[in-house]
Order: sequence, then structure tokens, then C-alpha cells
Amino acid sequence: MSAPRVRFAPSPTGFLHVGGARTALFNWLFARHTGGTFILRIEDTDVERTREEWVDGIQSTLRWLGLDWDEGPVRQSQRAALYVEAAERLIEAGHAYRCDCTPEQIKERTKDNDVPGYDGYCRERRVPAGDNVVVRFRSPDEGTTTFTDVIRGEITVDNATLEDFVIVRSTGHPTFYLANAVDDIDMGITHVIRGEDLLPSTGRVLLLRNELGANDQPVFAHLPLLVGRDRQKLSKRHGDIALEDYRDKGYLPEALRNYLVLLGWAPRDGREIVPIDDVVSEFRLEDVTRAAAFFDHDKLDHINGEYIRALSEDEFLRRTGAWAADHMGSLVPLVQERVKTLAEVPGMVDFLFLDAPVIDERSWQKAMKPPAVAVLDDALAEYETCDWQAEALHDITLQVGDRHGLKLAKAQAPIRVAVTGRSVGPPLFESLVVLGRERVLDRLRAARARLAGEEGG
Repeated sequence: MSAPRVRFAPSPTGFLHVGGARTALFNWLFARHTGGTFILRIEDTDVERTREEWVDGIQSTLRWLGLDWDEGPVRQSQRAALYVEAAERLIEAGHAYRCDCTPEQIKERTKDNDVPGYDGYCRERRVPAGDNVVVRFRSPDEGTTTFTDVIRGEITVDNATLEDFVIVRSTGHPTFYLANAVDDIDMGITHVIRGEDLLPSTGRVLLLRNELGANDQPVFAHLPLLVGRDRQKLSKRHGDIALEDYRDKGYLPEALRNYLVLLGWAPRDGREIVPIDDVVSEFRLEDVTRAAAFFDHDKLDHINGEYIRALSEDEFLRRTGAWAADHMGSLVPLVQERVKTLAEVPGMVDFLFLDAPVIDERSWQKAMKPPAVAVLDDALAEYETCDWQAEALHDITLQVGDRHGLKLAKAQAPIRVAVTGRSVGPPLFESLVVLGRERVLDRLRAARARLAGEEGG
């Protein structure tokens, strides 16, 4: 048998979503596992909705995710002659016909029908080509179309349930069914790996393939639906779904790729963190599950955090940005240990490079309750002359807390908020060392002054 040929065929009518990225990934994995060919095909026949920035965005996010293609990108918009020729062949053979019925006419004629859809009104009419004329495929009135899905088993479609569907729009552009059938035949696609939502179109495409002279069938594998917490199809109401969103929010491509792999497939040993070479080695379509896959943002955060912690310090700084190396200093490993995404880093350490911290008012109100004034006064006095090392600052703050009947966590709370602006962040005493004595004292004095003003008010 020849090596498999698979394709990822997105429509550039929006950003590349996680569902599409999962489909691309599974096609890529299958091709790499089998030594096959991975083709990128841009299905841009919807000229009204296609935008070039989305074509570029699909390619850039696939590259960011680490998915390289062997052929393409093939643009359907540049293959119009193939679709015109195929449609004319079908019309001449009696397998398709032109139709000038308007949606209103169809609705009026079929309003009392038990079965919705087009009623075949133009089947025996000879409608000339022209404006507002579509081409419909003449679906068989009897028989069945059967295919085997690697994930879902044998599926049979009753041909009589298929209306005469449109294969060429009134604009002259092909619909998905015709372009898909023609391209898969022309490109020698052996395996069709795509989302479950496209399963209903399979019978129609196979009928078209058959009438176009391709009696063989590709191997089908319809991947499980991605769902949110409510078990409904993943959409914007569940949060970010575009790959660009995850890239911009500081998710590592290798971590997101690892997580997408687990949406319908799992390694035999049950690992969550799986190097891509191991995935390629183990990946089989037969191991993909049928059940819907829950997109769990918390699990993605966990996996991304694990990948961040596995980076070397130099690589962590490189991916975070040049500004980080100039400001974080010895805090680098401590910050790296705590963040779940790279986008969290600036907000965690911004106090290091701002003239004054941005105060989170909720943190202020919680931390600046009595005896916060006394704690700040004692800290100011002790920090003036103490050894400026994390261990020494820890011990002194512990002593300050003891004086006021506070454990360390309670004692350091007003100091942290005064210095960093927030109640959470990297370890406090290491942060004080990096910030420097004078800047720390200035911020403690500013907080003490604000408290005095609040008390006076």
C-alpha cells in the first residue's frame, strides 16, 4: 500500500479555533506516525467571508503549534476550473441539474410536507445557466451509502433521506460538498480525519465521489466533539477558543499541543505530560475515543505550568521577554515556579520596575487592619539597619510578628501589600532583596502615610 495522504482543510472565515487545531494535530500525528503526507488545504471558496489575514493567521498559528505541512497550502480559490468541469460533467451525465427556485418558493411549496428540504421541482426542468441559478446534485431515490469509520464503526445512510443538495452556488462558487469531493480525489487523500460535526456530510460526498468516477473510499475517522463544562459544544461562551488567544496569554505551544493530544486520545501508560516524539510513536486512530472530550481550562493551566517549570532559566527568560532579565534577578526561579502562563509574569513582578506599586484595593483593605500600623512602624525601624539578606529579613519580620501576637503570614501581609501592591506574588523576602533597601523603605513610608491619612479622615 502507498503511504497515507491526509489533509487539514480549514475555512478562513475566522481565527483557528482549538477544535480545528486538534483536528490538524491528529492529522499531523497520523502522517508522522505512518510516514505519510500531511497537506494543508485552504477551503476559501466562501469569498464573502474569507479574509487574507485569517489565511495568514491559520498558517502562523499552525507553525507556532509546531505543525509543519508537506504540501500546500493549496487554495481552493485557485482551483475553480476543476469544480466547474466536475459540475458540468455531473449535469451532462444526469447526476446534477440547474435550479432557479428561490428560498421563498421552496418554502411555500413544501410547507405541508412531512419531510423538510428541497422537493426536486427542477429535476425534469431544463433551467438555463444564469443569475440566481444553482446546481443541485440528484440524490438517489433508493439504496444506501455505507462507510466504515475507524472510531465509530460502520455507518449507513438511506439515500432517500438526502435532499437534492446544492453543489454550485448562484455565485458560481462550489459548495463544500463538491470542492471537498473533487479535491480529495485529485490529491489522492487516503484518510479523512476531521470533527464529528462533519459526519452528516459524508454520505453526500461519497455519492459525489462515486458519480465523479472514484469508486474507492478513503478511510474515515470522525473525532469526538469538544465540549465545555455544560457538556455543550465548545464555543465562545466557554472562554477562549482561538489559538491566538492562548498564544497571546502566554501558553507554551508544546504545552497546548500536549493538552490537545489528550482530547480524545491518551498514551497507554496514562501519562499527562507526554513528549511529542512519544506521541508520534504511539499514536493510532483506533485508540481515539468516541465520547465527547471536555475542554478543561484548569487542566490546561496545570500542564502549561509543568512545561514552564521544565524550562531552563535562560529559556524561561527568553520566552518571557528581554525586560525580565533586567528586573527579576534572583527571583527568576521563584517566579518560574509559581506562574501557570507566561502572561502572569509581568503582573507578578511589575512592582520591581514601577516607581510605585499599583495597589490592589481589596488586598489593601484586607491587610491594613490593626495592628498593621504598628507592624509597618516596627518594620521601618528594623529594616533601616538590618543585614539585607532574605534570611535576615525573614527572621526580623518573624520577630516583629511575635511582638504583636501574629504569625509570620499575618505579619508580612501589610509589608507585602505596601511594597508590591498585592497580597500574592513571589516570595516576599527575596523580593525585598531584589527591590533594594531604599525603595522598600520608601514604599513602607508611603503606606504608613496613607494609613495615617485614612485614620485622620
